[in-house]
Amino acid sequence: MGIRLELQLQPHGKRAYLPPTCHTLLKSKTLSFCGCIVQVPQRYSSNIKSLVSMQDLKLMGLKSHDCHVLMQDLLLVAICGILPKNVRQVITPLCIFFNAICRKVIDPNSLYELENEAIIILCKLEMYFLPSFFDIMVHLIVHLMREIRICGPIFLCWMYQVERCMKIFKGYVKNAYRPEASIVERYIAEEASEFCTTYMSEVEAPGVPKSKHEAMCEGKGTRGVRVVQKDQHEVLQAHLYILNNTDDVLPYIDAHKMLLKSMNPRANEKWLLTKHNKTFLKWFKDKIGQKDFDIEELKWLA
Repeated sequence: MGIRLELQLQPHGKRAYLPPTCHTLLKSKTLSFCGCIVQVPQRYSSNIKSLVSMQDLKLMGLKSHDCHVLMQDLLLVAICGILPKNVRQVITPLCIFFNAICRKVIDPNSLYELENEAIIILCKLEMYFLPSFFDIMVHLIVHLMREIRICGPIFLCWMYQVERCMKIFKGYVKNAYRPEASIVERYIAEEASEFCTTYMSEVEAPGVPKSKHEAMCEGKGTRGVRVVQKDQHEVLQAHLYILNNTDDVLPYIDAHKMLLKSMNPRANEKWLLTKHNKTFLKWFKDKIGQKDFDIEELKWLA
C-alpha cells in the first residue's frame, strides 16, 4: 500500500533489518532526557526527580498530576536537541495546547480555534506515531473544548484534590472486611482531636503536614554543622583571591609586581604572575607589620 516505506523491512545480507521509528531514542539521548527531569518547587507537584530511575532509564510511579506537570512544563525543555525537528514540531504544539486550555481565564471565542488546532495536532501525530499509541485517551483531547464550554475553565473540574483525599481515606482502612466503617471511625477521631487542639497552643494538630521550611523561617537550622578541613594550599588560594578583590590591597599588589619586574627584567608575564601568586602573601604580611612602610616610596624604588 506504500504506507511508511521507511519503516518496512529492509534486506541486510541474509537477514532483514527493521528500521527504528523517528521517535525512538538511543541510550545516550534517553540518559539526557532523564537528566533533564529536575526537582520542582515544593508543593508545585511531587518530587518528580525521585521518580526517575537512572539505572533503568524510566519514569516510574507517575501520578496523574505528575504527568500534567511533565506535559505542560518539563517536556518542552527535555525534548530539545533529542528528538528530530519534525517530531518536536508536533509535540511542542501539543504542550502549548495544554497550557492554553489550563489557564484560569479563557476567551470563549478562542475555543473554536483550539478545537481545530487539536484536530490538526492529532492528524500530525498519526504521521509519526504508531497506531498502538492512539487509544481513547488520546482521542478525548478533541472533546476538551466542548467540556470547557459546558463546565467552564478546566481547572475547576480537576480531580487531583479528590484523588489525594481518597488516598488519605485509603490509609484509614484497618479492617478490610468493613472499609467504610474504618474510614468513618478514623475520620471522626481525627476531627475530634483537631477540634481539641484549637484550645491547646502547645499541641500540633494531627494529620497536618509541616513544611520543611517552617523551622528555617523561625530562625532554626534544618541541618547540622559540617566542618570541612582544607589543606594549606587551598587556604592560601582563598586568601589570595580575597586580597585580589579588595580595593585597599590593590596598590600593594601593583607595588609587588613592579618590584618583581625590576628584580627580574628578562622574565615574561606568565613567570612574573606565577611568582607573584607564590610570594605575595608572605611579602604583604611582612610589609604590613612594618610601621614605617611607605607604599609610594616602594613604587618609586621599583
